[in-house]
Amino acid sequence: MAKKRPQTKGTKGKQSQLKDHEVPVVGAREPCPCGSGRRYKACHGRAAAHAVTELVQRPFEGLPGECDWVALRELVPAATAELTLQGGLPDGVPSVTLATVLPMAWPALRRDDGSVLLGLQNDTSSGDISRDLADTLQRALTTEPGQPVPGRRAPADGPRLQDLLDATAPFEPVVHEGFEFWVPDAENATPEVTASLERANAAAIPTVKLAGVDSAYWCETPEKNHLRWVMPHGEEQLLDALARLHAAGASSLGEGTRLVGSFRAHGLTVPVWDLPSGMGAQDVEKPAAEFAERLATALTATEPLSPEERRARGGLTNRQVTLS
Repeated sequence: MAKKRPQTKGTKGKQSQLKDHEVPVVGAREPCPCGSGRRYKACHGRAAAHAVTELVQRPFEGLPGECDWVALRELVPAATAELTLQGGLPDGVPSVTLATVLPMAWPALRRDDGSVLLGLQNDTSSGDISRDLADTLQRALTTEPGQPVPGRRAPADGPRLQDLLDATAPFEPVVHEGFEFWVPDAENATPEVTASLERANAAAIPTVKLAGVDSAYWCETPEKNHLRWVMPHGEEQLLDALARLHAAGASSLGEGTRLVGSFRAHGLTVPVWDLPSGMGAQDVEKPAAEFAERLATALTATEPLSPEERRARGGLTNRQVTLS
């Protein structure tokens, strides 16, 4: 049996001095810093362990542009969006920019000029992406310029993005063809960053954000193109509406297009259409706007689904894929 660690003198005094939010995170088998004499995992680590396993179904709920947050997290290869902090930017930080992904999969980067890039498509250590990103953002604001921000386990009681970002500021993603936004001077980048940039550009799928409707993204693949549209409606209501349109032959975006199913991502539903390879982003703008009008009408329907509509709904449900 392992020997018990001797309790440091004065430990119990510390317990009364430290408040819950002041107890630092340590290894699960380490003595809890609060001074209780118990291991961290059996004391203040319980809350952290619960936070790791508890999945927040809609981590971006309450943020402006929730649908676009989901798209940039799951669907869009290269994009950025300026973030506005509550109370303004700290001294020495000229801007904070959300990026889909950063070189070497860094969680965040503080550039030489003090600006911050926050990576969105990183693995997170808990069930709450918003809390993990907020922790990374806070650390990025105080990181030395020119340095990346390493990953870590976020405190269970730490703030979320909803606590740090200005909820009145618009969220306006900019989709890029490649990842040159990583560095202001790509020609003088380090060999590691250059290699990462080349790999990322080679793997990026051409993607365009539609201008006429919210949170719809056209993308090009070798065999066919697709439209992936993140929608804010409740899943059951949206599937009913899509089923009504599908049964009526009104769910397509024109000749050669087909509603093929949907993704489920971060609590939202993402219908997906197959498009002909010759149908570009501009070609789908008008059909998407017309579909949005048909969908708005279908969403108001309250009568039970007909047998044909129920069959259409079953087909859509069977072709639904969960991304998160």
